[in-house]
Amino acid sequence: MDKIVVEKEVVVTDGGRESTGSNAIWAIAFVIIVGLIVGALYYSGALRKITQPAAQKINVEVSAPAAPAPAR
Repeated sequence: MDKIVVEKEVVVTDGGRESTGSNAIWAIAFVIIVGLIVGALYYSGALRKITQPAAQKINVEVSAPAAPAPAR
């Protein structure tokens, strides 16, 4: 029994049409999706904690010198 192997080269193309428009639509969709995710993180407060430094509380005591006694 002899086996016969048949090979054929097949070139797959995308059709060559609407590739630029399709890429532009995907790019705009990607920007919108990323914007929604970043906006949701910002308004939830998760992104604010990362981007803004934590407020430090400093205890400061201010006192004025004693007033001089009135002259008699």
